[in-house]
Formats: sequence, C-alpha cells, structure tokens
Amino acid sequence: MKNFKSILILLAGIFSSLPVMAQTNETSWFSQLQQMESTQLTLLVIMAVVLGVIVLLLILMIYLMSFMVAVFKKENPETANEPSWWDEFKLKHITGRLKPAGSIEEKALLLDHSYDGIVELDNHLPPWLVNVFYVTIAFGVIYFTYYTVLGIGKTQIEEYSEEQRIAAIQIADWNALALTSIDENTVTFDATPQALESGQKIYDTNCVACHASDGGGGIGPNLTDEYWIHGGSISEIFSVVKYGVVEKGMIPWQDQLSPEEMQNVSSYILTLVGTTPLNPKAPEGEKYEPAIEQPIDALSEDDLELESVEGEVQ
Repeated sequence: MKNFKSILILLAGIFSSLPVMAQTNETSWFSQLQQMESTQLTLLVIMAVVLGVIVLLLILMIYLMSFMVAVFKKENPETANEPSWWDEFKLKHITGRLKPAGSIEEKALLLDHSYDGIVELDNHLPPWLVNVFYVTIAFGVIYFTYYTVLGIGKTQIEEYSEEQRIAAIQIADWNALALTSIDENTVTFDATPQALESGQKIYDTNCVACHASDGGGGIGPNLTDEYWIHGGSISEIFSVVKYGVVEKGMIPWQDQLSPEEMQNVSSYILTLVGTTPLNPKAPEGEKYEPAIEQPIDALSEDDLELESVEGEVQ
C-alpha cells in the first residue's frame, strides 16, 4: 500500500509540473488548439481518454503485483528474505555487487597511496555506465559506417547545400507571389536594368502609337514634362496603365500585361520625365510635384525649444 501511495504522489508531482515546464509554449499550443476542426478535437479527446485509461490500468496492475507479492511473502515466510527480481536486476545491471564496508574483500581493493588518511578503492565501474560506454562504441561504429564507409547518409555540407537549394526555391516562390500581388497600393519604382529594359520593350510595343517613341506625345499626352492629367506618381501611372482611361481612348492593360510588366512599364515612363523629345506636345494637366516625406524623428522649433536671437550678427 505504501508503494501505491508513493506512485500516486510521484505521478501527481509530474502532472503538476507539466504546466510549469510548458509555460513558454502555452500561447502557441492554445492557438493551435483553437485552429483545430471539431473532428480533430474529438479525436484528440478520445486519445486523451484512452491514454488516461491505460495509465490507470498500469497503476492498478503495479498495485496488484505489489499486493500479490506481499501476500505471497506473508504465506511463505521462508522466501520473505530472498531478494526480489528488481533487487537482482539492480545488482546485475545498475549498481553492481559492492563489497561490504570494512570486509576483507573491500580491503583487497585499497590502493597503495593515501591522501591525509583518505584511501581510494579500486572498484569496477557500475554496470549501467559500462553499458552506456559500449552503446556509444557501437553507435560510433554504425555512424561511421553509415556516413563515411557506405556513404548513405548526407554529410553536413550536403545537408547545408540541400537546405540552400530548398531556400532558393522558397525565395523564388515568394518573389513570384509578391510580383503577382502588385497593385496600385504596393507598386514601387523599379530602377534595375532588367526592369527598365522590360518596360522599354513593352512601351515600344504598345505605347509608341499614342505617346511617340521618345514620349513626346501624339494622340496621347506628353510623358516627358512635369504636367500630368491623372497624377505623376508611380502608383497613379500604374493605375492609368492598369485601368486605362476609356473616355480618352486609353485602354486598360490589366488583361494583357502581368502586374510585374505594368510596374516595369510604369517605371520606364518615369525615366522619360525630363528628357527632350523631338516634337513635344504641349503640356496637359497640372504640374506634379513629388511630396517630400518629413522624417518621423524630425523635431520642430517648439520641440527643440529654440529662442530667437535679437541684435546684429557680427
């Protein structure tokens, strides 16, 4: 009965310490639990109940075994002093058979040197430590054979190269997704040679008829001056290219060009601003002045507590 109580106390201590050990992962575990479907939660509850029943059956079986051993020893007093299977297992595989303190066998293990009256016994290593040592030797042989002799397993350099290959694929997928999700809110001016070259080809193929090859304008407005009908920012130019201006004859290109291509041609159009076309068309629209963003950490005079200085400056 004492053994059964001690087992219950041990299990209670383990289960009570689980929330403390899992404190750092509590949030992620709870969020994952909320994302589960009802069928998954039901299956999880069933598995927890089955696991609990198994644990209870194990505890009951241990208790019954200890109870039967106690009854058997009580009915057979001559076998009460015989060591149990656990004692034999512990002596053979864990602690080993130690020599009795002060016995002749122990004195035979004394080494010849003494340190301030303290002597050392030449005991053998405990069996569990010797077994662990043998296991490490066997693991080393298998590991060396698997990775070096047979060459089946990947080396660290090979694993690193494989991770780089997978990362490159993931980066390419992410870039492709980012390019397909470009719109008037996320478009940016791309000044890379590849983007501008692509934008020039698109412009020469689709835009020359209305805006001239040098951007000076014709049927469409002049793209080289500072005046814009629908705005001169990269997002506004992208919107015109994407949705068009049907009433002015500008067709929408969102069905014929990809988001990346529309960004490239919009970026190329911005590079035409300030150039000198052969026959420029008269300015149309309003003059566009890029907005200068004020730094977030900029301080005003009131923040700096500046005071005006009266008098002449020498």
